Amino acid sequence: MIEKYLDEILIAAAVGQLLIAALNLRLDKILHWDKDLASLPKLLREVFVVHKWFITITLVIFGAITIRFAGDIATASYEMTRWFAAGVGIFWGIRTLIQWFYYSHDHWTGKPRETAIHWTLTICYGGCALTYLLAAFR
Repeated sequence: MIEKYLDEILIAAAVGQLLIAALNLRLDKILHWDKDLASLPKLLREVFVVHKWFITITLVIFGAITIRFAGDIATASYEMTRWFAAGVGIFWGIRTLIQWFYYSHDHWTGKPRETAIHWTLTICYGGCALTYLLAAFR
């Protein structure tokens, strides 16, 4: 049944990625990291900015390609679309695991706002992983 709506679900995932990309550019402001970043050595601040921009660019590429080719990805019309879906699914699957197994739980435990953000991101990242992996390996 989900396969019937997979192209719509892929478009929703693409829009979600575009929203995450936009939020990513303001992540330091949203999470109030200004003081922490200002105290870092210049090289680390620059690495943070470059990382922020390249993750944003990557997500825009994922989103744009998915919106344009959602039908082809959903039906696996071309081998390329399966490989693309697998790559994006693996990307989000690893990001979901990092959300739980790399970051210290101290960052959100006992903090309602941070816990809500943590769970929202887990659901978004995991949902993207599941959607793309389903498209790739069904």
